[in-house]
Amino acid sequence: MFGWLLVLHILASIAVIGPSFVVPVIRRSARTADQLRFAFDVTNKLAILPKIGGAVLIITGVWLMIITQMGLSQMWLNISILLSLLMVATIDGLIGPRIKKIMQIASISQGKGDEVPAELGRLMKKIVPIETASQLLMIAITVLMVLKPF
Repeated sequence: MFGWLLVLHILASIAVIGPSFVVPVIRRSARTADQLRFAFDVTNKLAILPKIGGAVLIITGVWLMIITQMGLSQMWLNISILLSLLMVATIDGLIGPRIKKIMQIASISQGKGDEVPAELGRLMKKIVPIETASQLLMIAITVLMVLKPF
């Protein structure tokens, strides 16, 4: 049972981490307004993976803690949970609203030429450091989960 839960936990983490690294690259690769709208369509479809993966991650993580009787006794686990909460707050609280604003502007600018409006370019560049921070949090969480350093 432990082995299957661990495999499911790892697959769920891939479902969360994968799109979080790929989606920004897809968005940043858009050079025209049509490409940007297509990128948003694709990334909106990929957004379901982190949601499902996140739910499975929490369920399997708690279940693994119960099975191993570990609880919150391990520092690496406590820090991982804290960083995960910070990452979710960063994505949902900082990145999400900005992306919605960009998507709104992109839909309004539809049919106004092929160039990405300058305002969209500026807004997208402002998201890059926040996305980088959330990706670094994901890497830190993964390192803590794999190495269990303390």
